[in-house]
Amino acid sequence: MKLSERVKPISYLRAHAPEMIRGLADNREPLFITLHGEAKAVLQDIDSYEQTQEALALLKMLALTTARVEAGEARPAAKAFAALRRRLKPVSG
Repeated sequence: MKLSERVKPISYLRAHAPEMIRGLADNREPLFITLHGEAKAVLQDIDSYEQTQEALALLKMLALTTARVEAGEARPAAKAFAALRRRLKPVSG
């Protein structure tokens, strides 16, 4: 679907909400809602929204990890796992 077909005025949303919501689930493409000719909102199906949120969370984790590596706060995996094994080692009694 062309972008121009996915832009609708808020009056269209008011008049056609049920069919627009069904279309979101079927097409999985967002709709852009305008108010007085300006884009003001985006409607998207819940599955696409959840996927977007999961992707953002992964990107945030990647950015935080990259920042820690660049700041010298990271250590090789072998050392990190060795430290974990020492901490989890059962105490002999």
